[in-house]
Amino acid sequence: MITLTLAPAHNPLQHAAPCLTQQADGLWRLTFNAMASPCEVLFDAPALPVQTLVVLCENLVKETWRIEFKFSRYQIDNIIFKLNNAQGAPVCLDSEAQQLIEFADTCFQLSGGLFDITSGILRRLWSFKPGQTIPSQSQIDALLPLIGWQKCSWQAPYLQLPAGAELDLGGIGKEYAADKALLLLTQASEGQSAAFLVNFGGDIAACGPRSLGAPWQVGLAQGNNTLQIPLVAGGIATSGDSHRFMWHEGVKLSHILNPKTGWPITGGPATATVFAQNCTQAGMLATFALLHGAGAEEFLKQQNCTYILT
Repeated sequence: MITLTLAPAHNPLQHAAPCLTQQADGLWRLTFNAMASPCEVLFDAPALPVQTLVVLCENLVKETWRIEFKFSRYQIDNIIFKLNNAQGAPVCLDSEAQQLIEFADTCFQLSGGLFDITSGILRRLWSFKPGQTIPSQSQIDALLPLIGWQKCSWQAPYLQLPAGAELDLGGIGKEYAADKALLLLTQASEGQSAAFLVNFGGDIAACGPRSLGAPWQVGLAQGNNTLQIPLVAGGIATSGDSHRFMWHEGVKLSHILNPKTGWPITGGPATATVFAQNCTQAGMLATFALLHGAGAEEFLKQQNCTYILT
């Protein structure tokens, strides 16, 4: 096992040190934590020297932690904090932030307003932790005026939120980081025979085929069983309420919230797993599906994509 030691400047969130280990089948496995999730990267790159792999892993972890620090709503000195505390003033965004905002705007338009990065403020009322009480309609009504991407002014590079409104990029950040990690790996190993699988808390981006021509095998939990899914390249993302939900008057309330009403979506599947060209696209479709509630499967059928609902 190789422990990667990164300078404090590259570990601003003080995560535990990442580890690189070689498995019995010859694959190298990088493990670390980011974005409140266990992260794993598998390397099928027999031609790459170990020291090259170590440097590659260090750069990947640095990049992932950089993205987390930059776009986390929990930090007090990043662009999200600046936007959420601008009190109605416009904020100039760099090119990376503009790219994410453009994607979020596209998601808002394509979802008919159901995917809304201003709706994270509802976490003040909905925690989905044991013992939570259902908020009153008056409490929800008090927050609804602060929700609505259409109320924001977005003229790149300037973004202006109404005073009191907040942005939360948690719905797209992990998938974006997974795709960025895979891009870093493929660019650094260009010209080499190498395949990689990035798994950030169940959001997956992969390239292949592997050195022996075989696909990656991805395990998907199905109740007490695990379904093995072959994956050569592309993205897989799962959205669901398997772990975050509550019961109220016999109705299961999902942690997926409707930004138009402030209430949880009901009647939909527990999880939606979608396969797409990349992780970001897969995550978008999986989230859109759950936002459609009982219409989740009909929505996915219309997208002509591969999916699994549970």
